[in-house]
Amino acid sequence: MRSRLSAALVAGLTMTLAGGTATAASARSPMAAPAPRPGLASPHPCEGQPGFTCATLRVPLDHRNPARGTLDLQVGMSDDIKAPKGTLLFLTGGPGQPGVPFLTRLTRQRLPELAKNYRFVMIDQRGTGQFGAIDCPKMQAQVGSSDIAPPTRDAVAECAGVVGDRRSYYTTEQTVGDLDMFRRALGVPKWVVDGVSYGSFTAANYASFFPGHVSKVVLDSVLPHKDPNHEQMLYTTGQRAVARVLRDACKTAPACGYDPAQDVAYLARHRKDAVLMWDMLVSYEFVDPSYRDPNPAGLPAGSGDVVGAMHAARLGDPARLDNIMKLMAPGGDPVASFSAGLHEATICGDGVFPWGTSETPVARRPAALEYTRRHLPASATWPFTTATAVGDGFIQECLTWPVARHTAEPKTKLPPVPILIVNGDHDLSTPMEWAKEELANAPRGELVIVKGASHSIQNRERGTQGREAVYAFLNT
Repeated sequence: MRSRLSAALVAGLTMTLAGGTATAASARSPMAAPAPRPGLASPHPCEGQPGFTCATLRVPLDHRNPARGTLDLQVGMSDDIKAPKGTLLFLTGGPGQPGVPFLTRLTRQRLPELAKNYRFVMIDQRGTGQFGAIDCPKMQAQVGSSDIAPPTRDAVAECAGVVGDRRSYYTTEQTVGDLDMFRRALGVPKWVVDGVSYGSFTAANYASFFPGHVSKVVLDSVLPHKDPNHEQMLYTTGQRAVARVLRDACKTAPACGYDPAQDVAYLARHRKDAVLMWDMLVSYEFVDPSYRDPNPAGLPAGSGDVVGAMHAARLGDPARLDNIMKLMAPGGDPVASFSAGLHEATICGDGVFPWGTSETPVARRPAALEYTRRHLPASATWPFTTATAVGDGFIQECLTWPVARHTAEPKTKLPPVPILIVNGDHDLSTPMEWAKEELANAPRGELVIVKGASHSIQNRERGTQGREAVYAFLNT
């Protein structure tokens, strides 16, 4: 899925300038020995979600050292405790999105054929949700749920102060520990784990660390659980995917008659807001996976067709593109529905960057990033530029994030359990190239690519191909 030239170069840069910190972290155990079976406190009907019980799960702040304190997390469970096929844990995305508020929508609107056979359970990941969201006001206002929009350094500093010395405890390894405590609290020997977007990353990590406790796994809109070429934080795969996706969109009748990738390349080199244009494209797929509908639901009439808007901008009329970018501008998400602070703490603790990991001293990071900017091939990011890659939100929010403990790294190969991978071929947030990469590390994996679909098949697919594949995989 990645350019071999750029992959080798970025990997070399990271190891040379970071001193191999990620390799050292990979040998660590993700958590301490299991404690006695945990309980679920204060069970009560979930507000506004009949048929579901909510409760509180108390977990250690640090699964490596439980003596450091505790956190209380909200969990939600279907009341169908005798579901014929057992329990299904559904994991939402972000990181930053809670789970419990989506129980009813998933089971009654999107996945009713699974709800007939499985007991759905969900969790508000640590640092998210109504009762525990990390609230960083400036980060929330500036970037909200965006991965790509860069925050100001002032916003990063404010958020580092809000999280404080707990910043090492909001990584995926800690969430994986929480999930297994949830399983034990339910008294479930094995369950199905189904994750969307960042939830696919969490699901794969869980399967890697606890292979004996999963029966099947669904990975939807995949973020690969390993990043051996150290490219995910530069988001180069997604940038390159723009050319493929928009060219495919232009083939749909009536054909465009021009190359939209060349339009993007021109604009990325002649506008000062290329990073925000890239962010807009990733956001736009949620309202219009065709990228060409002039009247997509959710936008004012006549304000769609981003492909046509970019072409007009290249020809000298940027008004439509500017309007779409204004409509899709990042930031302002309610913290209870998406915590930008949790997103930052997790990404910075999990990621491998041009400078290494969160354990690399802050003073050493800018030089490593500048080296990457100068030496990354143009082919690694086209139709965007290297400046777009080093200027994205993943990079800029973690460049000055204080030193923290890097997450425990999972094994490269996933366990030999049945794994279904589903991805849209119009997905720019988690492009299908990533899904193919994950398939290579899943010994019993199968891949379904949904034509014309964008991000989050189970939640947003307009057709039925992807969900029918999930039904066949889990209900058979």
